Amino acid sequence: MTAFPEPARTLWTAYADSRRRPRRIHALGVEHREAALRMTGSPPEVVPERESRDAYVRRLEDMIYVCPWETRLRSWLAFERFRHEHAAGVAAAFVPPPLSERVTSDFEQWKRAGRSLQPHILTSTWHVPLDWFVPFARNERCLMLGTPGTGYRENDATAEEQGGHGPATAAPARTLIYVTSMGEARRRIAAALPVVRENLGDGAGEVYLLSAGRLETLARWLGGFDPRALVELDYGGLVHLLDDRTLSADESVAEMAVALTGMERGEAALTVAMYKRLLARWRPVRARETAN
Repeated sequence: MTAFPEPARTLWTAYADSRRRPRRIHALGVEHREAALRMTGSPPEVVPERESRDAYVRRLEDMIYVCPWETRLRSWLAFERFRHEHAAGVAAAFVPPPLSERVTSDFEQWKRAGRSLQPHILTSTWHVPLDWFVPFARNERCLMLGTPGTGYRENDATAEEQGGHGPATAAPARTLIYVTSMGEARRRIAAALPVVRENLGDGAGEVYLLSAGRLETLARWLGGFDPRALVELDYGGLVHLLDDRTLSADESVAEMAVALTGMERGEAALTVAMYKRLLARWRPVRARETAN
């Protein structure tokens, strides 16, 4: 909280104490529902007219951490990617050209005002990019399978806010989250970068493969935040694509750590085995994007 300048600090402090804000276990669902309502209109509301006043909140010991949703900024950035990744005719089938031009014009005007283009949240669809596993360690995992009546949980990384200050078992959320300090995240990326560059190169191949270039991009993003911050990897809606056994067996962070250790020691067989396990897990998930 102390990283925010005034008046944002005062506003977010009041927000964190508010009983009316979406609690952490429900916030992701609320964000998804709002996005779905915007996109199912005719014409769709590609970018909200106003920036979101909501955020993810985490309490740890005597500190409050706030991660603003920044839905408007993230929508602009996502729409830019959408236009670059699809032919004009395909994009027009989803968003009428006059609306597209207005959204683009509004974003250009917003940029000219000198606002930051760095969101507090990076989003990936249908998979977790391999470089996102690098900043974390296996014991920083928090898994809740959401079994009705139990809220089954393992590997508590930190005191997750669960709609107040009650026990974690009070709410059967289905989540998989890794949490680490900003210092640890930056240290792990810095250690991995030379190893990845030497063994895999900067790489511009498939977007979900590991490369030094993607790690550098992630490092630059993390470098824009307060060194006392926390970093979270939240599987988000992906947890609903995976059954309990698959989710419990997901050791992507640990496998990435072993793969990096293998690269550093020149143990090719170990590195290849771990890398293949990662790809075997995530390629089928990503393939659902084009499933009929």
